[in-house]
Amino acid sequence: MLFPTTVFAFFFGLVFLGHWALARHPRARKVFLLCASLFFYGFWSWKFALMLLGSALVNHAVALRLERMAEASAPPRSRRRLLTLIVALNLGLLGFFKYTGFLVADVLFPLLRPIGAAIGPEAVWALVRAQEEIYPWISRIVLPVGISFFTFQALSYVVDVYRRRTPPAQSWLDFANYLAFFPQLVAGPIVRAANLVPQMERMPGRTAPIEASRAMVLILAGLFKKIVVANWLASHLADPVFAWPEMYSGPDILLAVYAYAVQIYCDFSAYSDIAIGSALLLGFHFPANFNAPYAATTLQDFWRRWHMSLSSWLRDYLYIPLGGSQRGVGRTYVNLLLTFLLGGLWHGAAWTFLLWGAFHGLYLTAERAVRGWLGGADSAAGMPSKVGAWLGRIWIFHVVCFSWILFRGGKVETASAMLQGIGAWRSSVADITLWARVPLIMVIIGLATQLFDGDRLWTHLHRLNSLPAWALGAAGAAVLTIILALGPEGVAPFIYFQF
Repeated sequence: MLFPTTVFAFFFGLVFLGHWALARHPRARKVFLLCASLFFYGFWSWKFALMLLGSALVNHAVALRLERMAEASAPPRSRRRLLTLIVALNLGLLGFFKYTGFLVADVLFPLLRPIGAAIGPEAVWALVRAQEEIYPWISRIVLPVGISFFTFQALSYVVDVYRRRTPPAQSWLDFANYLAFFPQLVAGPIVRAANLVPQMERMPGRTAPIEASRAMVLILAGLFKKIVVANWLASHLADPVFAWPEMYSGPDILLAVYAYAVQIYCDFSAYSDIAIGSALLLGFHFPANFNAPYAATTLQDFWRRWHMSLSSWLRDYLYIPLGGSQRGVGRTYVNLLLTFLLGGLWHGAAWTFLLWGAFHGLYLTAERAVRGWLGGADSAAGMPSKVGAWLGRIWIFHVVCFSWILFRGGKVETASAMLQGIGAWRSSVADITLWARVPLIMVIIGLATQLFDGDRLWTHLHRLNSLPAWALGAAGAAVLTIILALGPEGVAPFIYFQF
């Protein structure tokens, strides 16, 4: 079920009415919200909705056990073993669905082929027969939408309970609502248990103000980013060029790379905006997930602004447990590289994602080393701070754009063709050219939408709170009509659904 559809609008309207109608019946309200979230996920596959519910029950039971063991002063080794078991279970489930095909088809068999050839013809034929039997089975493995997101939320919950940084949820129902809450279920933001579980336990009452105006601004801004900007850039620039880079000239390929950089930002930040706005209408508050990432002056700054819930998750549950920056310079570099290698694999099971993560990890280590040589200076040496900051923004934008080629390419061959094509200033088809006024305007508009990240737009439109409900509804309907009229036909899935 996609956000910008009539089906979701009808679904959300029913959930909104039922949620607030049951405000005086907390237990029934929680059951209703969980059923709604499972229906939302089960609309795609009821089997995976049951898997999601099972994950909630198992992780909550383990969290309760960890807490009871701590209260009973159980040996630390026993608690650590239980934590290791539940982490392995969560990662094993994620690994089976997401990485089985990659590990078998792209890692195992390519390694076995030269070995089989060295052994002899019989080994080669045995390997061929094994491939014929295994590949059809692998092709039937369907990746559950958003499994990476709710797996990371479950992991952060049990780890925080183990560390005694947050108490277990008061009931399995509260934790299940936290894990399955439909606005952020499929593509984040990755909300921590310490933030959302208490809201699920208390549930907003009838006296709680509904921030309808702010929610409307967030949702409409998200719909504009997705329907008008991201979908247009995808269909007119990014998708055709990444599909056939050999057909386009270097300037056209470069424009498509810029377009994809803007597309993925608008697409993902749009989902976050709509998720945050939808949760607000139900009385729940999520943290912001983007903060003008293409205004970053360093790559470290970029990761503090881009998909902030994932960046902070990788820092708190991977980088710091590995030792962070507390075990010497060399170990710090290794920890950075490992964190981003695993972060790349989290995004997808392909060599290009691994290369994307390696690129970011290596660049961050180099950036950290240079900053150390310059005594921690952030601006360009010998230049005024404002000039250095703008040069840094331009440079980092292009560094990130280069990495998006690996991210979007899907295959090493596609990424290689894109990079080689940038240097070719004539296309193989003379009549094809993408540089024009409208594409440039769309890219610029997409970049400009960063100015509205977080509550920046709301700070300018907060006076909408003073409008009567009918006027606010009429204004929202008018803006929505314009957005739908400007957008292309059809609804493309959000990019991060695949992760």
